[in-house]
Amino acid sequence: MVVPAENFQSIASAAVNLVQSSPATWKSALLSNLLIFVVGLPILVTGLSVSGIASAFLLGTLTWRAFGPSGFLLVATYFIIGTAATKVKMAQKEAQGVAEKRKGRRGPSSVIGSSAAGCVCAFLMINKVGGQTFAQLWRLGFVASFCTKLSDTVSSEIGKAYGRITYLVTTFKVVPRGTEGAVSLEGTFAGLLAAIALAFVGYLLGDVTAPEAIVCAIASQIANLGESIIGAVFQGKEGFRWLNNDVVNVINISIGSILAMLMQQLLLGH
Repeated sequence: MVVPAENFQSIASAAVNLVQSSPATWKSALLSNLLIFVVGLPILVTGLSVSGIASAFLLGTLTWRAFGPSGFLLVATYFIIGTAATKVKMAQKEAQGVAEKRKGRRGPSSVIGSSAAGCVCAFLMINKVGGQTFAQLWRLGFVASFCTKLSDTVSSEIGKAYGRITYLVTTFKVVPRGTEGAVSLEGTFAGLLAAIALAFVGYLLGDVTAPEAIVCAIASQIANLGESIIGAVFQGKEGFRWLNNDVVNVINISIGSILAMLMQQLLLGH
């Protein structure tokens, strides 16, 4: 059975109109996400396991529904930069025993741990909690959460690759690379640049204003300092075996997100 060309054109036109729906709907979010994931699958498999891709698909659909194409592009930028940083000097990291498992391909727990705060902001946005008055606040929290996580990822991966001296953040004692709570000048600087870069992308996409982008960058650094302290003091210690990397990630990005929203209210006055 041959389908007339007019029918194909009609279907294509309907699909385009659905993708361009503004504000986004669940249908437009699902279709847009599906098309992008099909096209971008070769890139996705370099940074995610199969189950990780499934989790990322749900995250992408939720993000598009809540914040539209700009929110989706922000998360895509986070993923690309974060994956690239993880792959830097992978052979060296593996030889030293500090590389991420599965050559840096993240699973569902990592995806969830990295996006939990952003997902909460997305749900608040979708359900219009606080109305239009709070809409920008949820958008800011969303951007700040990914700035925080990207900064954490980049600082860790670049530090393990290029950090000449790593210090325990609580005592400044020199410790081996990959030690929980350890920081290096090279990694810290790279993490700061990553946060600034993603905040700037958020500004270019219209998700945050210039002052809010600065707030995101500052909040991310405070949150990452807190995460390093948590890692040094509690992670892996007796009574805190439950405090694994994914749990710490949730705490970290939640601090960054909440702190940015508080700073917006206190410093920016709106």
